[in-house]
Amino acid sequence: MEKPQTLKTKTSMVLESLLPEPQQKSQQNQKKSEKSFVKKGRFGLSEYIVFAVTFILLLGAAYGMYLLQPSFEQLSLERMRTPWGMLIIGLGLFLLAVKISFLIYLFVLYMRYKPIKSVSDELLPTCTIIVPAYNEGQLVYETLKSLADSDYPHEKMQLIAIDDGSKDDTWQWIKKAKQELGDRVAIYQQPKNKGKRHALYRGFHLGTGEIFITVDSDSVVNRDTIRNMASPFIVDENCGAVAGNVRVLNNEKSWIPRMLNVSFVFSFEFVRSAQSKLGTVLCTPGALAAYRKVAVMNCLPEWINQTFMGQPSDIGEDRAMTNMILKQGYHVLFQDNALVYTNIPNRYKNLYKMFIRWERSNVRENIMMSKFAFKNFRKGPKTGARILLSMQWMKLILSYPLFALMLLLIVTHPLLFLSSTLLGILVFSSVQAFFFAKRNKNIPESFWAYTYSIFYAFTLFWITPYAIATARRRGWLTRELTPQKTAA
Repeated sequence: MEKPQTLKTKTSMVLESLLPEPQQKSQQNQKKSEKSFVKKGRFGLSEYIVFAVTFILLLGAAYGMYLLQPSFEQLSLERMRTPWGMLIIGLGLFLLAVKISFLIYLFVLYMRYKPIKSVSDELLPTCTIIVPAYNEGQLVYETLKSLADSDYPHEKMQLIAIDDGSKDDTWQWIKKAKQELGDRVAIYQQPKNKGKRHALYRGFHLGTGEIFITVDSDSVVNRDTIRNMASPFIVDENCGAVAGNVRVLNNEKSWIPRMLNVSFVFSFEFVRSAQSKLGTVLCTPGALAAYRKVAVMNCLPEWINQTFMGQPSDIGEDRAMTNMILKQGYHVLFQDNALVYTNIPNRYKNLYKMFIRWERSNVRENIMMSKFAFKNFRKGPKTGARILLSMQWMKLILSYPLFALMLLLIVTHPLLFLSSTLLGILVFSSVQAFFFAKRNKNIPESFWAYTYSIFYAFTLFWITPYAIATARRRGWLTRELTPQKTAA
């Protein structure tokens, strides 16, 4: 497998790069930029009412379990008298044990994780930052400005913005950024909308950097984010891709973004930190991802021509690229010190469309990853990667049986179902809430973990079964036109 000589020669100089001065500068820049982007949601009467209802439901469920204990015991005895009942009870206990064991496994990996610190300016590789945009309006302007403000050496950074045939004023905002930034940014316009994958494809061919970094056009980054994304490629010659740390940008008022912000912190800073220790982060997010150029070019024809069940793939380009880089034997890492703040849907309809797109991608890419993960696809340990993939499959395979069991319990034992579900939410959501509170020193905001779990359990439970049944369908689903301001 070919690897760029320029990066190899730099690897031997890594120890000299870990100098106090750039580290201190990076930390100071991070604090400054976090003050600009991190916004604390307000706490008013409506928030306190939401939390009051949440905990009344959860604590009421716990008390309900106590009152309904005789009914639970009777149901268990009835089930134990039949082979099917015994099977269901045994399977339930087994799955619970697997879930707890997997959580402990992730926790052990998380405790061993440390992000790679920034190397010195001299060792930083040349990088190309690609920002594809479609119907983003002013947001793409803010994205380009935040990237241009990065403390990355200007002579080593190529910034490219590509308008993917937007139908709004996105191109005007891109031209406004060009007027202000001058030669710092190169701008291009697709003749018609062909999808994010094709916009990135054009950017990859235009890129001259040793590292490609992709950033969504509704996202902003800290000043030290780009250097923290690029540094692992110098420190670890086996690194083929890096996932950034995604936070929610629009988390001030709307409840949905505030709930997802708590979920994102757990998903990225806990789950992906653990995956990173295995060198197998399963998905480099579209909001912020970095790739070694040679690894991208090795798989670019396959990536742009990817199909699923005879249909061109126009979703899941980030997970697909991650898989193809893992398949080459590279490691995929996570940098929790590389923060990006991105907009999240604040309406239920747009949220479930986003989740459907993600789950369809998971179905497709789990199939792809299964074709190489159980082979000798790279040097060194591979068991961890296989465990992660197996847990992904377990979620998908069990979605229909659990969905059917849920409907059965709702019809036959509605109170038992409601109380047991809410009690489970109380227990498992406490893990996320505690993690968020500890990482962000914000106990009140962590309570959204409980509200979100209830919200997901009763309004989004159908996403995975539906995504499996419709995995062949195409479409981005969430880039609908909204009223935008015109660039000045």
